[in-house]
Amino acid sequence: MHIWIAIVLIVIALVAGVALGFFIARRYMMSYLKKNPPINEQMLRAMMMQMGQKPSQKKINQMMKSMNSKVK
Repeated sequence: MHIWIAIVLIVIALVAGVALGFFIARRYMMSYLKKNPPINEQMLRAMMMQMGQKPSQKKINQMMKSMNSKVK
């Protein structure tokens, strides 16, 4: 009977560890991406110029605002 209790406790500890690890990793990645966004204004300007568009500051600000609202 004691072996079943040990197995149940091991399974519960494993599930709790996986869940806790997931939430800690998710929180870390969200804070990392907030501090270091994947695309900044200079990258966006370079991409638009490569596509043959002449980017205005208004258009870049609009695209950055749109991208930041999607992240939140």
